Amino acid sequence: MKMSYPVLFCQLLAGTLAGGGLAAESMPPPDLMETIVVTAGRSPESIKIVSSHITVIDQEELQQSTSRNVGDLLAEKGLGHVQKYPGNLTSVGIRGFRSDTHGNDLQGHVLILLDGRRAGTGNVAKLLTKNVERLEIIRGPGAVQYGSAGMGGVVNIITRQGQNNSAFAETGIGSYGAAEGSIGGTIKEKGFDFAGSSTYGTRDDYDTGSGQRYDNTGIDYETGISANTGYSFSNHHRIGIIVTSFKTDEAGNPDYFSTADLDDSTNKENYSVDTNYTGGSTSGTYQWMTRYFFGQDENSWLDPTASDPTGWDSGLLSSNTTDQQGAQAQLTGTFGSSTLTGGFDWLDYGVENSWTPRETSYTNPAVFLLGKITFLEDQLAANVGLRYDWYHVQVSEPAGRDEDQNRLTPKIGLAWTVLEGVKLRAQYAEGFMMPSADQLAADFTSFGSRVVGNPDLDAEKSTTCEGGLDFSHNGLNSALTWFSTDFKDKITTDYLADGAQSWQNIGEATISGFESELSYDLGVPLAWDWELRPYINLTYLTKYEDEETGDDLQYISDTTLAGGIVTSNGAGTFCRLNVTYTGSQDVQDWESGSYPAPVDKLESVTVADLTAAYRFLETANYGTFTVRGEITNLFDEDYAYVKGYPMPGRGFYVNLRWDY
Repeated sequence: MKMSYPVLFCQLLAGTLAGGGLAAESMPPPDLMETIVVTAGRSPESIKIVSSHITVIDQEELQQSTSRNVGDLLAEKGLGHVQKYPGNLTSVGIRGFRSDTHGNDLQGHVLILLDGRRAGTGNVAKLLTKNVERLEIIRGPGAVQYGSAGMGGVVNIITRQGQNNSAFAETGIGSYGAAEGSIGGTIKEKGFDFAGSSTYGTRDDYDTGSGQRYDNTGIDYETGISANTGYSFSNHHRIGIIVTSFKTDEAGNPDYFSTADLDDSTNKENYSVDTNYTGGSTSGTYQWMTRYFFGQDENSWLDPTASDPTGWDSGLLSSNTTDQQGAQAQLTGTFGSSTLTGGFDWLDYGVENSWTPRETSYTNPAVFLLGKITFLEDQLAANVGLRYDWYHVQVSEPAGRDEDQNRLTPKIGLAWTVLEGVKLRAQYAEGFMMPSADQLAADFTSFGSRVVGNPDLDAEKSTTCEGGLDFSHNGLNSALTWFSTDFKDKITTDYLADGAQSWQNIGEATISGFESELSYDLGVPLAWDWELRPYINLTYLTKYEDEETGDDLQYISDTTLAGGIVTSNGAGTFCRLNVTYTGSQDVQDWESGSYPAPVDKLESVTVADLTAAYRFLETANYGTFTVRGEITNLFDEDYAYVKGYPMPGRGFYVNLRWDY
């Protein structure tokens, strides 16, 4: 079998390190079944009793990635279809559903969380990874835990918490004028803990894989701040504050490559403040958590006419702002083989747009009860859940109406550890997405046409059945899942007899397929001090069909895959080759200028990235130094995640990092 040069390079590097390079630190083999997660049950639990398909992206994988934000990280992971545009705009897909990218994240079909509460945005390009401890991803519905929008899946971004005293600083440069600098560190001292980072970056316009410059794709600057600080006043009680901020200024917004606009730009911001208290009884029987959080998500687009190639630019500044606040309170009790978690969630969104409707509001209180009981000496676990959401919306400018809805959501699942390291799981879960304020309560005139909400609209709903097998032994970790989702009551535009625009529930679809994850650390059975681990993650959809027309659903690929090989000595030196494949899909060709847009095919995407780092100096007094290099789009592919918006060609990046 012919071996590619990147793989050969990684293996040679691994051999050098094992044979006499830096002293390696022997690491225990990872055991999937011993992983502790919080997303599936809203309280810490072993993954071996979870009935959902959970994917965990840990700190080591984050360090080996070429990504700077959650959008690029999930695209690299190959979970599902990605929609990515120039100008910091990315939505991610799981099981045929996607996160929303504008405004209210209640209107997405994949839910993004920050430390267990809504991030306030579906645009995952706004969420940087520098101060992230890990990501936990529920593949499939998470509505019983978190409410509206968790139909295809839930991505929980968990920030670092200070466990020791450390500091870091790094700076790097790369292709297309890329430059970035970061500082941060952790503190753990007399009950006080802190973990934080601050990042600044900039980049110029880029060339596509065909070698052509894509004008107006650069970013003047991008900043991100993340801080998690707290005080533990006993072994069981902690008060904490988490602050997250993102801002991008003068990001190019060029429109289609064929008609690139040279002066359109966009500014994007997102911030949140989370105050929380976690506690527990000295016996460990009870654990509790309360939090209050608030934040804002803002987008603005400057649309001057100076270089407009199409004649459509308005010359105006348009914007939308979402103010978010919410609270959570929950109590977990463990009684022998049973654990119950019950609580209350409250959300309040205020949305202001420069277009109609100009002002809308959303209020969403909910109660939930999640339970698990184990049998057969904890080898068999039953997971059940029930959630009730109240939903109140109002259109206030221009004057509209108030409307109310509610929703009861169940889940039931089983997880059975049949042998050590072997788990079978099965689950039935429901998901939903509530209608927007204008869809329910609008009553105004826009551009001479009346817009009327439909108070009889139902929520979009899904039911998912799935079953799977997880296996972990001696360096081998794997998961195989079959799932089938019935989606109904899709909300679509409707026109009344008098010509007024409204909405209706019409359309059903079925999405089914297989997911698999497989990695094997060859260093474990061979008793090596270093890791040499090939891996692959695959999603294959056997059906994604509109039940009304019989056609395949648009903007969905039947196959997404991420695979590669990584070698690491466990002491800061590693090399990783990652290849991501997204299959072709049917999309609407809005670039054609025709209305309605004709259906065309977006070609498949294959992207390879190579990353390597070498810790070349380690001192007790002055810290350690690491040099890192990246080659993104290694084979200079000409590709796009959205038709008409090609991504960058081959790029290089190198940085120097100091840790103390």
